[in-house]
Amino acid sequence: MLVAFSVAPSVAADSQGSVHEAVAAAVRIVRASGLPNHTDSMFTTIEGDWDEVFAVIKAATEAVGAFGPRVSLVLKADIRPGHSEELIGKLERLEKAMRQGESD
Repeated sequence: MLVAFSVAPSVAADSQGSVHEAVAAAVRIVRASGLPNHTDSMFTTIEGDWDEVFAVIKAATEAVGAFGPRVSLVLKADIRPGHSEELIGKLERLEKAMRQGESD
């Protein structure tokens, strides 16, 4: 399963509205988990089985909770039993389709 998630405190930590320190705390937990993951400017995607992925997301959410009294969590999951390495595989299939489309 792949789960893309975004977690942040509901109240910004600085006068510029930035929540980067809280997000960094969450991403550190994801990276330390050892599960395949990717972080971009909006979401972190993590791959694994249901229990391990959601345990990491819970820990990341709790870490963000240390930065304020309220936390926002957004999730999007791709649940595809019997498939693994989809964090890379989906992107490889997309890039292949893009290359094929350019040669048409």
